[in-house]
This record gives sequence, C-alpha cells and structure tokens, in this order.
Amino acid sequence: MNFGTAVLLGLIAGVTILIGLPVGRLRALNPALRTLLSSIAVGILIFLVWDVLAHAWEPIDVALASERHPEVLLVDGAVFAIGLALGLVGLALLERRIRRRRGDEDLPRRHLALLIAAGIGVHNFAEGLAIGQSAASGVLDLAVVLVVGFALHNATEGFGIVAPLAGEGARPSWPFLLLLGLIGGGPTVVGAALGSVLVSDVLSILFLTLAAGSIVYVIIQIVGGIARAKRAELVAVGGFVGLIAGFATDAILTAAGA
Repeated sequence: MNFGTAVLLGLIAGVTILIGLPVGRLRALNPALRTLLSSIAVGILIFLVWDVLAHAWEPIDVALASERHPEVLLVDGAVFAIGLALGLVGLALLERRIRRRRGDEDLPRRHLALLIAAGIGVHNFAEGLAIGQSAASGVLDLAVVLVVGFALHNATEGFGIVAPLAGEGARPSWPFLLLLGLIGGGPTVVGAALGSVLVSDVLSILFLTLAAGSIVYVIIQIVGGIARAKRAELVAVGGFVGLIAGFATDAILTAAGA
C-alpha cells in the first residue's frame, strides 16, 4: 500500500472528531445538564486512559512473558514511565506556569478544551501509527477495520473535547472549534503517514503513555470543576454513559476482528 493511501486512511479515521464539536456552541444549559455533559466526557476519557495504557503495556507484557530480551524490557519500561511522567507532570507544571501569569486564577475553559484536544491528539497520533503500520505491512483488511474503529472512537472524543465549553457565556467561534478538531484529529493523519514508513514499538509506547498521562491530568481538572456542583448522582450517571460509549465502540472494533 502506498504512502498516499495510508494518509487517506488516517484522514478518514481522524475527521470524524468534528462530529461532536458543535456541542460546544450550545447555550442556555442549566447547571445539571452541564454537569451531566462534563461527566459523560470524563467517562469517555477514563475509557481512553484504560485503552491507551493497555496498548502501551502490551509489548512490555510480551517481553516479560518471553524472558529472552531483558534489554528490550528495560528500554520499553523506561519509555513507558517517561511518557507518563511527561504527559501528567509536564501538564501540571505548564498549568502552574499559566496560573502564575494569570494571578493564580482557575484555568479558563478554553484552555482546558485545548488541553483535552492536545491529549486526545497525542492518543490519535498513536492510533495513526497503527493504521500506517498495518498499511505498510500490506494488511489492507486490518487497516480498514482499524480506520472504522478509530473513526467511531473519534466521533465520541470530539464531544469530550468541547464538553467544558457547552453552556459557557461566550460561544466559541467556528474557527476555534476547527482548531480543536485539527489539534485532536490531525495527528491521526500524521501518525498514519509516519507509520507507513516506520515501525517502532518504542515510538508507539512513548506517544501512548504521553496521551495517557495528559488525559489523566485533564480528568483531574474536569472532576475538580464538576465536584463543585455537588450532584454525585449526575456525575455517576454521566460517567457510566461515557464509559459505556467508549467500550461500545471498542467492542465494535473487536467484533470486526481487529
């Protein structure tokens, strides 16, 4: 499969993130509905953390089971830890710097949406790598199934990005929403292009753990905001719906044979 085909597959998988972005322009949301929407986003993000870390840990698990190449285990394990640290602690340090510049104010909702988009973008870069590597191996059926599954995932991820913006006083502009889509979905195309010419477990682990760490950080931020609403039942229901949405799309991908 040629380079252009891999890029096209990455584009198809990534563009569906735009589907959920218009939710960010909704207005007149009561506090309960806003809490519910943010909680659904948290459920989706929790699923992504589980999914991302499971894939990142897989080559390490294989190395542990084989007991043949300890140097591979050491490298992969170190990259796993470094990626998590950069994603989680790195964003915490960045937020601290932003707060200092803003006089220790809360993180603006638009900044939070950008952080979510960036975390999901790193995750989608890793997904793009999987698509490109499948294409490079000549396994067209697997590449197509991956595209379908990742496209379904991205459709739910778009909502997760803009959930903090829904019902905000100033409606986000369409260019800003498109920017969020580019940050979140664009890396799928870049990953597919790179994956079609480069196969690397270390690179995949690095970007997956970077994504997991950044998403965990974003979850902490969102939960801190919705905790003020003191509506535990809405948080539980929303989190459940988000988790089920994530596992449902993953089940479709698994049932298709990927």
